[in-house]
Amino acid sequence: MKIEVKSSPDSKSEVKKTFLFSIVQLVQPKFHSTFCPDRCLVSNLGDVKKSENLEEAEADELKAAFERWKSKTYALSVPLRVVALRNSLPSIWFQEFIQSQGKRVKLQPEFRQNLTDIFSELCQSNNKGAVSPKSAMAADVVTLGDSWLSFAIKEGLIQPIQGVEEQDWFRDLTEDWKGYLRRSTDGNLDPQGKIWAVPYRWGSLVIAYKKSKFLKHKLAPVVDWADLWRPELAGKISMVDSPREIVGAVLKYMGASYNTHNITSQVAGGKSALKEKLALFAKQVRLFDSQYYLKAFGVGDVWVAVGWSSDILPAAKRMSNVAVVVPKSGASLWADFWAIPATSRVKTGNVGGRVRGPSPLVSQWIEFCLQSARALSFKEEAIPGALPIVFQDPVQGSGNLHKGQPKLETNLIACMPPPDILARCEFLEPLPEDTMADYQWLIANMKKPKQSVMQILQHYILLIVRSLLAIVQSKGGKTS
Repeated sequence: MKIEVKSSPDSKSEVKKTFLFSIVQLVQPKFHSTFCPDRCLVSNLGDVKKSENLEEAEADELKAAFERWKSKTYALSVPLRVVALRNSLPSIWFQEFIQSQGKRVKLQPEFRQNLTDIFSELCQSNNKGAVSPKSAMAADVVTLGDSWLSFAIKEGLIQPIQGVEEQDWFRDLTEDWKGYLRRSTDGNLDPQGKIWAVPYRWGSLVIAYKKSKFLKHKLAPVVDWADLWRPELAGKISMVDSPREIVGAVLKYMGASYNTHNITSQVAGGKSALKEKLALFAKQVRLFDSQYYLKAFGVGDVWVAVGWSSDILPAAKRMSNVAVVVPKSGASLWADFWAIPATSRVKTGNVGGRVRGPSPLVSQWIEFCLQSARALSFKEEAIPGALPIVFQDPVQGSGNLHKGQPKLETNLIACMPPPDILARCEFLEPLPEDTMADYQWLIANMKKPKQSVMQILQHYILLIVRSLLAIVQSKGGKTS
């Protein structure tokens, strides 16, 4: 093979170098295992070798830079913003969740004083068409009470939870829970409906009474709803101001269900009989008020308080000579849920916080909250309530009280009704509009004890004064 290179004398050397370098590139893969033609090629291969070393050094430097980038806390962090009801779960859960997920989690827990605040924030964002970064609507997951669930679904405030059938927490739930959670888009129970929320604690309505007062006046203990109609307890009862709970208590007293749809056909005597029993109950109850009913009980204005275990149990443990019971004929059940706000439904460019859908950590958070290990706080009764996984087995959730705490007289087992009573308890299901109209009519004709604004203020001030006096007297007793 003859190669002719036509070029000027000055360029011959350059052409030769270029030609030789091309030959080296062709034979380089086999060079070390075949031959070394002459010193000129070896010299050029030495340059190539230097180039390879340089590339390797650059690659090592890039790799080191990449590792440094990955080590930065912001590089691969995943956010999770949780807006929860205050005192509805132990704060240590957040620390344990971060430990279980690693340092990449950017967890932002926030708390609201009551469920109404959370629901109001969801409604305001939906109505205004704008989502503030600080709003509950901008969170990845929020606490929602069972009584708000159907309204939140119907108004489009929350979105269905995807892929529940593949989640361990869902498979562990009882069929009772699954049946209660499946809802249609209008919020009603639907066996084929989607799952819109996940319970993380539950409890029941309970009755607390002052043992010292009952002993002094030689009264039998309270065991069932019928005891609230005793003449000697007239004006000595306070109760949460909830139409479903008030009417429901009377329905249970009459042997009917909380979820009675047709009062006329399902209740003995129909609406007139129910109206009569409600009127008698109104004379027994001194105060219907969800905010002050426990304050009245605490200072001794009333001897009996009817309310949710989440309210009553913490208060009862701070008092002495108080017993707490679930009525033996059954009571209503309540639950706190995790729900995902429907932020994407708000059609606005002014969206703060969560923009591209909920955090990918939502499923891990739900799974974490429903694990049996989380039951410890409930077992020790640091937080009133129970995990959903122990719904049909209260004994499984039982445990020791905190050391040093006084033992509370109650028929509850680890904050749960005993199995025989639990079988007669009910979750409050959505009611038809005509049934709700009957409720409104009954409550309107109930003649609840009415108080003026001034009377309410005076009563509240009196409660505060009595509380302060009780504290001063107790301290005086300790120092004397």
